[in-house]
Amino acid sequence: MIILKIAFRNIFRQKRRSLLTALTMAGGVILAAVSIGWSDGTYTTIIEMFTRNRLGHIQIHHGDYRSRPSIYKTIERYKAVGDTLSQIRGVQFWSPRLYAGGLASLGNKSAGIQLWGVDPELENSATHLQEKIIKGENLSSPAHEALLGKGLANVLNADIGDSVVFLSQAADGSIANDRYTVIGLVESGDQMVDRTALYLHLKDAQEVMVLPDQVHEIAVIASDLDGVAPLVDRIRTQLQNDQLQVAPWQVFAKSFYQAMQADVQGMWIMLFVIMLIVAVGVLNTVLMSVLERTREYGLLKAMGTRPHQIVYLILYEVSFLSFMSILVGTLIGVILNSTMAQQGVPLPEPFTYGGIEFTKMYTTVNMRSILLPATTVLVTAAIVSVFPGLKAARNDPAKSMRTH
Repeated sequence: MIILKIAFRNIFRQKRRSLLTALTMAGGVILAAVSIGWSDGTYTTIIEMFTRNRLGHIQIHHGDYRSRPSIYKTIERYKAVGDTLSQIRGVQFWSPRLYAGGLASLGNKSAGIQLWGVDPELENSATHLQEKIIKGENLSSPAHEALLGKGLANVLNADIGDSVVFLSQAADGSIANDRYTVIGLVESGDQMVDRTALYLHLKDAQEVMVLPDQVHEIAVIASDLDGVAPLVDRIRTQLQNDQLQVAPWQVFAKSFYQAMQADVQGMWIMLFVIMLIVAVGVLNTVLMSVLERTREYGLLKAMGTRPHQIVYLILYEVSFLSFMSILVGTLIGVILNSTMAQQGVPLPEPFTYGGIEFTKMYTTVNMRSILLPATTVLVTAAIVSVFPGLKAARNDPAKSMRTH
């Protein structure tokens, strides 16, 4: 108990030195907390925008459609599949889609396009299609109306009210040919999609492609991004259909997932550098403290203090400072992360990632951004205190007492 009292007293004997040590550790906690919060927040924001904007967290296809798309590889009776999905815990929204390649023309302009047959209500719930319409209105019912991607509209020189002719080959081998009135222009944030996308009501698309009650894809939005993996297993179990392939976003957006993983690895490197700076700062301060107090440690040994008690004395001093620094650093880190999570950090220049434009980045407040910096600083401070403690414990009392 006396060792604890001495350690606590020693902290306030050299207020300036203790303050500098505390600031070093608190700064490390703050930097680590903000770095982790920034990395996790950015990671989550990009994934959510990338998946919720168009792809979905999970996709369901027939057979190997994902790797070898074909107009004939369809999900039949998709509404029954959707009803099953609605009953599964963790499924927030689902949206059926029908795809087809073809040609769109307006006047003397023409362009290769990808047809998107969507259910406006379900698609709006899943990927907020309504919010992407920059001009005009959304699809409402099968009335031979169409939405054009912004880039496609520019190519065709199309505007609201124009009639676009769609030409392709239907599933039964006949010519898929019909005229649709443009009622809206869409800007999804993905320039490649906007350059080719022509959206029809799902019923209109099924009619022109002769695919009644069939779709090529069902996109699923999970209620929790971290729960996607177990949700995939639950969907597979509930559907009980070996012909339907259920894939999470990590699979059907593999290159994007790998890029995200590389960013996460960069965060760990940054955290290591921060902790190294903290370790060097603490080691330097504690070691200087031991050298300055050589006479004091010699006196303690001469009075019968055991070497291991001197080691404990130094460890207790550093631990006290660590706890105080961690409390202050964690509080400031949480405040900073909370503020940036709500307001975001405007970027000097917007950038595009995966076809999505980002103007702000957001942090997040999670247990990892609180516990990991605190634990790392505490362990780091304890480890680097061992060497100065052993050095003080090995001092010869006779020589130490003659030190000035």
